[in-house]
Amino acid sequence: MRVREDYRTLSGPEKAAILMLSLGEEATARLFEQMDDDEILEISQTMSNLGKVSPAVVERLFVDFAEQMSSTNALVGTHGSTARLLEKAGLPSDRIEGIMEEIRGPAGRTMWEKLGNVNEEILATFLQKEYPQTVSVVLSKVSTEHAARVLGLLPENFALEVINRMLRMEAVQKDILDEVEKTLRQEFMTNLARTQKKDPHELIAEIFNSLERSVETRFMDALEKHTPDSAEKIRSLMFTFEDLAGLDPASVQTLIRAVDKDKLPTALKGATDTIKDLFFSNMSERAAKIMKEDMGAMGPVKLRDVEEAQQYVVNVAKDLEGRGEIAISTGEGDDELIY
Repeated sequence: MRVREDYRTLSGPEKAAILMLSLGEEATARLFEQMDDDEILEISQTMSNLGKVSPAVVERLFVDFAEQMSSTNALVGTHGSTARLLEKAGLPSDRIEGIMEEIRGPAGRTMWEKLGNVNEEILATFLQKEYPQTVSVVLSKVSTEHAARVLGLLPENFALEVINRMLRMEAVQKDILDEVEKTLRQEFMTNLARTQKKDPHELIAEIFNSLERSVETRFMDALEKHTPDSAEKIRSLMFTFEDLAGLDPASVQTLIRAVDKDKLPTALKGATDTIKDLFFSNMSERAAKIMKEDMGAMGPVKLRDVEEAQQYVVNVAKDLEGRGEIAISTGEGDDELIY
């Protein structure tokens, strides 16, 4: 077996492979989790053909790595810094713009992961202009839940044609998959990244939702003085613990099952009587009695702890709503519940 003794002859993938092998199986596995399939394949092939590496080479690699890391100080990765690096690499401006637009698109390392994060109405509107065969490939690659929602929004005859194609579909050849990916990237993702800009009021509302209540109140009071229209719009987009009053009984019961039982008493400790009654009335009599006793035994609780617990419950509720497991009503218009 040959021994690698000259550090200068090592390629980039070889340096990466030696470094990862030196870190041990657990750390290497965590690094592999952050890579895409092509990167994993290249590093794995390099590892298998590496042969024996002398201790001197390993030591030199670690010294160089440590020096490079320590000389950078803090690392900040942004869209701007990434674009500048691509420019310095000599890539054409149109190619850089295409890469950056895909980065700015829905989150996900692969095209199929990105599609899984695209709103089903937007995806359905695009797909109904494509060939049924293309749509069948797309729906076979995204999650079944997402595919179901998209399929339900397609015109019925078109959807039936897609279903028939999926029933007859065999293993999709790689060149067909590559062509579908190319079409989606060129015709859909690029345009989506250009048009799907988050409303600034929505962004601020999400930020305010994560602030401590006292800080959020201070900012909101200032906005109401200087830009009352913006303050009103932000407030309407925010979702607070008291908004849980819009949950129907089944949704409250689903939420109770999903939240950490140690955090709910703290959250309810600072809630209004309306919210407390809503939760207690959707528990068994015994469970409600135990929770009331737990709350009484807690004594005084810091406001920050109550707010953190309430924000946790709100986040769980928003996750459940996003998965379609609960329905949150604002009590306005079409959202009102009819019994």
